[in-house]
Amino acid sequence: MNRQLSVIGTGVIGNGWIARALAQGWDVVAFDPDPKAPKRTHAFIENAWPSLIKRGLVEGASPKRLTFVDNLDAAVANADLIQENVPERLALKREVLAAIDTAADSNVVIGSATSGFKPSDLQRDCIKAPGRVIVAHPFNPVYLLPLVELVGGEATEPAQTERAQVLYRSLAMRPLVVRREIEGHIADRLMEALWREALHLVNDGVATTEEIDAAVVYGCGLRWSLMGTFLTFHLAGGEQGMRHMLEQFGPALKLPWTKLEAPELTDELIDRVVQGCKYQAAGRSVGELDQRRDDFLVELLGLVQKYWPEAEGLEGRI
Repeated sequence: MNRQLSVIGTGVIGNGWIARALAQGWDVVAFDPDPKAPKRTHAFIENAWPSLIKRGLVEGASPKRLTFVDNLDAAVANADLIQENVPERLALKREVLAAIDTAADSNVVIGSATSGFKPSDLQRDCIKAPGRVIVAHPFNPVYLLPLVELVGGEATEPAQTERAQVLYRSLAMRPLVVRREIEGHIADRLMEALWREALHLVNDGVATTEEIDAAVVYGCGLRWSLMGTFLTFHLAGGEQGMRHMLEQFGPALKLPWTKLEAPELTDELIDRVVQGCKYQAAGRSVGELDQRRDDFLVELLGLVQKYWPEAEGLEGRI
């Protein structure tokens, strides 16, 4: 029996979900009120498909299994999973999620691709089955990166979260169930901390955008791809591990850990960041940079799977 993903909102994230689901052999029904949406989505899939072929398609995977419909009710009518991806405005998301909740069968999980809002706030206007409305926050490009943060709200029962895990795993995702709801969830909180420090370094004239990116690409980023933050620091403590690392380096690092708030986004800082990124892009279009990123990620994901096979069952230990 074919599974159907219903996608509401077909921007970059929505289209990423569509490409991933098609590659996993799902049927996809999409709705977006913009009349230009189907053309953009088909172009997106055409661009992403070579990378998905390299990663490996399941039997029956095909872009032809995508259907666009002209109303929300038709989009969710036969859904096994619904993914909402409208712009990051709370009032809009609540309105759309309430409409989806009214139209969809009460047993169908509704995931919201919000990077910051709490699920309890998203559930607020849902009447039929608010608990099945959860945060399902992926990472760009969704069709390649497997992490999806799942966050339940006040009305969510454990069984609903468990069902969501099963569904997203069937899309070849790696579900990370967030223990309690918090603005920004987990991964974005970590990325925002690095982003804040990077902006300070540019603002204070310590480094250019290119130099900061080089520090990540050739330093911490390489280790993080395999071990993440905590295990990397565990190794920094030698045979005694994390305890020795914290006792030796913790006091000296306390000031940089705690002193900075986000810098003011002045026109000068914005210009420095924009000009720095233009220099790094070196005349390459966003599409060209996208393809370069995808080629790299396909190879990198193969290495991660080779050296961290226990990640297959990671979500069961979180």
